[in-house]
Amino acid sequence: ACWELYCLEHGILPDGLLPDGNGTHFDDSFQTLFYETGAGKFIPRAVLADLEPTVVDEVRTGTYRKLFHPEQIISGKEDAANNYARGHFTVGRDMMDIVLDRIRKLADLCGALQGFMIFHSFGGGTGSGFTALLMERLASDYGKKTKLEFSVYPSPQISSAVVEPYNAVFNTHTTLELSDCAFMVDNEALYDVCRRNLDVGRPTFTNINRLLAQVISTLTAALRFDGCQNVDLLEFQTNLVPYPRIHYPLTTYAPTVSAEKAYHEKLTVGELTSACFEPANQLVKCDPRQGKYMACCLLYRGDVVPNEIHASIGSLKSKRTIQFVDWCPTGFKVGINYQPPTVIPGGDLAKVQRAVTMMSNTTAIAEAWVRMDHKFDLMYAKRAFVHW
Repeated sequence: ACWELYCLEHGILPDGLLPDGNGTHFDDSFQTLFYETGAGKFIPRAVLADLEPTVVDEVRTGTYRKLFHPEQIISGKEDAANNYARGHFTVGRDMMDIVLDRIRKLADLCGALQGFMIFHSFGGGTGSGFTALLMERLASDYGKKTKLEFSVYPSPQISSAVVEPYNAVFNTHTTLELSDCAFMVDNEALYDVCRRNLDVGRPTFTNINRLLAQVISTLTAALRFDGCQNVDLLEFQTNLVPYPRIHYPLTTYAPTVSAEKAYHEKLTVGELTSACFEPANQLVKCDPRQGKYMACCLLYRGDVVPNEIHASIGSLKSKRTIQFVDWCPTGFKVGINYQPPTVIPGGDLAKVQRAVTMMSNTTAIAEAWVRMDHKFDLMYAKRAFVHW
């Protein structure tokens, strides 16, 4: 879904080519995420890896099969069976050298490599174990390059595996010192946003992936488009992480409105900004009103002027509903990008002139960790599933 959106934003066709007549006067903003081959085709700077072939085969046979280089799609023969140890020590280790070799080739094609964005889940064996091993190897091979994670965190009610708490705890322990910033989302929160705001009765992974793609697109828009206050990868780390271990910001996106509702909404900058602080719009199940903010980063895109942003932040501060920790002044980091959000044709989200993504480092995220630690303790007290 992410690459589908990037292609639409930059006018690249599903086969990696530009539409006829667009090649000469086209800007090179997409060179951050795509590289050009000798044949004039644009290939994503991405490696898709999984220990078993089913999910990856969907990409190999899907609409965007011609977009990716065949060597960038890597799959093994057997999965990690929701077992962290298999993903980290046995099955995952066997495949690691192939993945790192492809990453090295992509890194060699970069003029100035800034860092890595790693998409994974906490709950599965591959998402937890293989990712932890990959982070260790990236840290040793590439030193101080920024590593940002986009992690799907286990939900309170919805679970895809019984042993999710084990995998998540092991992964967090291993990557705590290795990751620079980890943006967490959980499926239950995403499902709720789709159901409540987008009127999708039974959301599928496609629905939630497309919503998530908008968030990630806003985060990377600064690397690709012009703006008066752009924010690059290093700035996330600088502005959101007060101490190296506290690097788990909450993510929120506004407006999440369906095409039918958009006709009746004005969606001013003030409305969008205050929507970001509503618990219902958080992409992790926790209540930010119960915690204190350590840092807050608001990334606006589209038809937005700095005066309106300062006014809306001023009104938020005056309401005193948002509490910052006493050792950090009420600092809001603001990014502005002029490129309005692009929507996928036939998707759930309405075409809007402006949108905002908020990343906030808040103590409320502890609620999610406490939930998971409790589940871990319940299972480990009985030594359940330890025999694996």
